[in-house]
Amino acid sequence: MSSVLYDAQGPRAKRRNIVFSVVFLAALAAVLWWAYTMLDEKGQLEWVLWKPFFTGTEAWSTYLWPGLQNTLKAAALAMVIALPLGAVLGIARLSDHAWVRIPAGAVVEFFRAIPVLVLMIFGLALFSEYTNVSADDRPLYAVVTGLVLYNASVLAEIVRAGILSLPRGQSEAASAVGLRKNQVMRFILLPQAVTAMLPAIVSQLVVIVKDTALGGAVLTFPDLMASVSPMSAYYANVIASFTIVAVIYIVINFALTSFASWLEGRLRRGKKSTGAVLGVDAVDELSAPGDHVDVTHDVDKGP
Repeated sequence: MSSVLYDAQGPRAKRRNIVFSVVFLAALAAVLWWAYTMLDEKGQLEWVLWKPFFTGTEAWSTYLWPGLQNTLKAAALAMVIALPLGAVLGIARLSDHAWVRIPAGAVVEFFRAIPVLVLMIFGLALFSEYTNVSADDRPLYAVVTGLVLYNASVLAEIVRAGILSLPRGQSEAASAVGLRKNQVMRFILLPQAVTAMLPAIVSQLVVIVKDTALGGAVLTFPDLMASVSPMSAYYANVIASFTIVAVIYIVINFALTSFASWLEGRLRRGKKSTGAVLGVDAVDELSAPGDHVDVTHDVDKGP
């Protein structure tokens, strides 16, 4: 039986896929066993090296928790600033006015082409030379600045692509009933594009969380990654320290993506049409200047 997307596999293709799967699993098991034996031979799996993370709170209260707080703080600040800034830049790139569209495009393309680490280093030098920010706070400011400039540019492209992915008839129909351009964007295009953009936006938020580690590695920002160096030196357990930090990053990013999946499903369920028909009075209210009307409101009146 064939599908709309692909042809059903025949007996030979099924056997070939089974063989490939078995070979891949065997190779993966061999690699894992090799890694386990190597670590065991080097004594990296001894309980004394892992004990500080499971039997006491010193490692967590002294190293991991303060670093995690700084990581979450920098990531949260960057998200709060980059999301609205990216939305504004993305919408500006769709403007009919060249004096808005061209500068916005230049800003997006410029900062999107520069590595985020370069932006962080530039931010650190900027705050050091031209501001009164204390030396203790400069790494945080530099990390947030670099993350905002880079990720706002990427998010701008995500917003622009999400809006352009909608059928052209959406905006044409809205304009035909008398809605102004800003109303078409706010009431018609953006609400529909949000659901389509959400997976890409969340992927970029995960990148923000991970990129905070660049500040810890280069700018002496005391984040979660930076806590590995003093912690592993104190407990003499480099592999264990890096493993625990990696697991923490995985848990944070998995929680973020899980929340996004739940939110995306909720938005999709909430946008199912009720079959109500907008009447003339509702259209007049939408097109009236200064009015803010919820277009999802059911209207009982017919045309």
